[in-house]
Formats: sequence, structure tokens, C-alpha cells
Amino acid sequence: MSHELGESDWGDWLPAAVADADPDTVAIWYLGCNGVVLKGSGGTTLLIDPYLGTGDPPRTIRMIPVPFAPSDVEAADAVLATHEHSDHVHGPTQAPILASTGADYYAPDASMAVVEREMWTDEWGVVADQFVTVAENDRFDIGEFTIHVVPVNDPDADHPVGYVIDHPTGTVFHGGDTRHADSFPDIADRFDIDLGVLAFGSAGRIPDKETGKPTRTRWYADENGVIRAAEALELDRLLPSHWDMWKGLTADPTVLHHHARSFDYPERLAIVELGDRVDL
Repeated sequence: MSHELGESDWGDWLPAAVADADPDTVAIWYLGCNGVVLKGSGGTTLLIDPYLGTGDPPRTIRMIPVPFAPSDVEAADAVLATHEHSDHVHGPTQAPILASTGADYYAPDASMAVVEREMWTDEWGVVADQFVTVAENDRFDIGEFTIHVVPVNDPDADHPVGYVIDHPTGTVFHGGDTRHADSFPDIADRFDIDLGVLAFGSAGRIPDKETGKPTRTRWYADENGVIRAAEALELDRLLPSHWDMWKGLTADPTVLHHHARSFDYPERLAIVELGDRVDL
């Protein structure tokens, strides 16, 4: 079966670190793939695109550890999904977190179609009232955070969105698997983004979903593309994500120093690994 829940040998130290943290601003932990946890100074905790699955071997093969079990997450206020792909909307990861914490789930319509098809309410006991369908230009509050839903450019997704997450101490952007988008200059005009999470990876030969034949595949922005997106968004800091995840599509984020050097943005790079924390 594809995208099964992986078994973690990390114990519960990462969710415990989040629970115990008392940040002065906003703390962000990188969960590998495209997942992050945000915790504000008031204790509000958001998860974006957490994924604890094994992929779909031999097509997609997970290259990093599974950092915790869904049952290790004892408190969360919301889980946000950027688009419908299995490493972003994953019932075995996300539904148990929703069921145990009572967190609300925010996602665009194509992602909610996956939730309905996988019958999260029946399989994991999630309550229907926990689901909130979002679309571009929506705005809502979750505890101390104000969330703005913004248009992005992921040509491989049916309905992708990005999130601008405002906090009294700073602003975070999460673009899912977006590449550069025409909407980015407008987003930069509207928001002063302190930290942006952008997917980055290489092109590689991945077995075709239908035929199994190895096929040249590029799902994420390359070095020049991710810096172009960061420049258009006028990011103070760029946190590259997804580069660690799939065999054949991994990349070295440290090379981005060379690509960013002559541009005004991003001003800095936040090169992190699975489990690392950065603060605004």
C-alpha cells in the first residue's frame, strides 16, 4: 500500500520540544519534506503539511527518518494543507492529530476532496466541524495568528494555495510546492515577510505512475527558480524545504548561497535539517 504511515525511532522528543517551548516571537520547526510547526509567544501551535508517510516505493522513496508518531502530538490549534498531494494531505498522519487534539483543518477544495474520499470522519473519528475549506484571498484568525490565503503556482497540483501567517512579532510565508508566481510581487507589496518556506529540489528520473518507466521529473523549483521566487516575495530569510525527501530529487541547499549572492532578496538563508528550530 502506498504512503503508509512510517515508524519513527526518534521517540517523542520533537513534539515534546514544541510543547515545552516558550518562544519570545514565533518558533518554527522543520519536519522534513514540506512540513513545519509554528508556535507563537502566546502558545498557539500550527502544523503545515506534516507528513509521516513512507512514500510510494519504488516510485517515491523517503530519504529521511520519520521524526515522530501522530500520537506524540498532544496539543495543536490547527493543521493547514497547501494542496492535495499525498505528502501534503495524508490521512494516517494528519487525521489522528486532528482527532486527538481537536485542532481544525484548513485546506483548499481539492485537498478536502481527498479527506472525503479517504473518509477521515469514519476512519479516524474526526468531527466534520473541524474541516474548513479555504480559497485565495480568505483571511481568518487562529489564536494569536492571522492567516491570509494567497495564490501560488504549482503546475502539478489541482488547487494549490499558500499561506501568509501574520503574528505581532513577524510574518511567515509557506508556499507549499510553489514555483515562482505572478502573484508574488503583489504579496511582497502587501506583507513584510520575515521568513519564507519554499520547496527546492533537483530534477531526476522517477518511475512513471502508469507505466513504471523512469521519466525525467521536476516537481520543485531548482536553484535559480527558488531564488527568483524569494526575490519576488522580498523575503528577509529563505528556508528551503523538500530538498531532503525523495530519492532522485534531493538537492544541496547550501549551494543557494551562490545563487542568492547578487540579489537584494533573500537577505539571508535559513538552512535547516529535519528537527531543527529557527525563530523570528
